[in-house]
Amino acid sequence: QVQLVESGGGLVQAGGSLRLSCAASGSTFSRSGMGWFRQAPGKEREFVASINWSGSSTDYADSVKGRFTISRDNAKNAVYLRMNSLKPEDTAVYYCAVGPSPASAHVRTAPGSWGPGTQVTVSS
Repeated sequence: QVQLVESGGGLVQAGGSLRLSCAASGSTFSRSGMGWFRQAPGKEREFVASINWSGSSTDYADSVKGRFTISRDNAKNAVYLRMNSLKPEDTAVYYCAVGPSPASAHVRTAPGSWGPGTQVTVSS
């Protein structure tokens, strides 16, 4: 089973950038789709982005398309989320998740293990 720890969150002004990292342990990481989700106060957790096992296929929520980029480094057992042009509505706790298969698309509908999350706050 994959265990996850997120890092890289913080406070940033609107228009700024952050890069989140997710460190994974476990032998199945390199064969698993991975993703990022977020949960804002008073709202349900929502899908942000996902990537397949090799990094060749990605999916994004419409709200972050063109601003966020997901990537992974299987040699380092890590997945990243580069966030540009941040908006106050991006404020949330961001979570890394493992998918049930190597595919990117399955992460959105059936995320598995979660990390503890990292707080991202965007001030206006």
